Order: sequence, then structure tokens, then C-alpha cells
Amino acid sequence: MKFHRPSQPRRPKPPGFTLVEVLVALAIVAVSLISASQVGGAWVLNANRQWQYQLAQVCADNALIALRLSSQLPGMGERSVDCTQAQREMRVVLTVRATPNPSFRRVEAQVFEAQTPLLRVQTVIGRY
Repeated sequence: MKFHRPSQPRRPKPPGFTLVEVLVALAIVAVSLISASQVGGAWVLNANRQWQYQLAQVCADNALIALRLSSQLPGMGERSVDCTQAQREMRVVLTVRATPNPSFRRVEAQVFEAQTPLLRVQTVIGRY
């Protein structure tokens, strides 16, 4: 003999998410935000470095153009020139060396900010 239990009406599943689903979604969002903040930090650091190099390039160019505009061939040796760009104090060290041709000099301009080397540029300057 079979007994039949009276069937109870099934309650519909309430709408919404389970706790596990919410925790997984929060973990995914957290990982995404951490990655985005690291990328944003790298962008800011890179933009600052580019700005620093651009200012250093201006300082080096100014020092080399001043040598080119002088009416004489630069003397050999090393000298330092202070340069302020965008309220940043930089120092340009100019090193002048001889070349095999006595009418030309090899000039190296190295730019420093607070003892940190930023840029090195080399060129040749000739007698006018």
C-alpha cells in the first residue's frame, strides 16, 4: 500500500543573490580596482619623469646654444652652469674635450637635479 503525502505548495525562490555570489563579485571588483590603481600610479610616475627630462633637455640645449653663440671655440675642461626651469633647480655640467681635428671640440652636457643625473647630451662644436 502506498501512502500519499499531501503535497505542500512549493514556495518560490526569493529573488536576489546568494552570499557566495556577492563575495565572488566583490573579489573581482577588488582585484580590478587594485590593478587600475597600479596602472594609474605608473602613468603619473611616467608623466612626472617625462616632464623632468623635458626640463633637463631645455637646460642642456640652453647651455650648448650659449657655447655655439660665443665667438670663440670653447676651452677644454669642465664647468658648471646653474639652470632653473619651472621652479626646479638643475645644474648642467659641460665637459669640453679635444677631437682629432683642432677646429672642432667634443662637448658633453650632463644635467643633474639634486645630485641625480637626468640627461646626458653630446655634440661637436666647430670654429666659426
